[in-house]
Amino acid sequence: MKTLTLALGLALATTGLAAQADEPMNDLEIAHTAYTAGGLDIRYAHLALAISENEAVRDFAQTMIRDHTAVNEAAGALISELNVTPQDNALSQALVEGAAAKRAELMALSGNAFDCAYATNELAYHQIVNQTVAETFIPAVTVAPLRALLEDALVTFRAHEQHAEHMVAGLTCAG
Repeated sequence: MKTLTLALGLALATTGLAAQADEPMNDLEIAHTAYTAGGLDIRYAHLALAISENEAVRDFAQTMIRDHTAVNEAAGALISELNVTPQDNALSQALVEGAAAKRAELMALSGNAFDCAYATNELAYHQIVNQTVAETFIPAVTVAPLRALLEDALVTFRAHEQHAEHMVAGLTCAG
């Protein structure tokens, strides 16, 4: 439960950064943040493949690598097509910083403790990412191809959230 609380706290804090900004994020900042979030989830998944022996956790991790890589490749292609450079921002930086702390926490675990921490983090991560994409990023985006990419990705990420929810329910976690 402590891991879930910390993950949700981090997620809410980072979402608060976007909400507190003097100016809304522009398309290039949104693109950078979405790409960063996908890359971080890929790193979590590689960690799960290195540590976990649980088949459900490993299957989920492989799905994360496959799907987030595909979305990030599509984003990269769009960036090239539009000939733009995504812009780093406070939210992207907060996500990277929080993920480094979470990876350090996860690397100290093994067995069921790792599986539970990874699964609950994935659930919380997808919940907040999905909410942010749906309620903040998509309404704010002004470039139609980026909006379409985010809308398509959101369908996949909502499926990930449901998958993570089932994974958590299938594990025996204390708390």
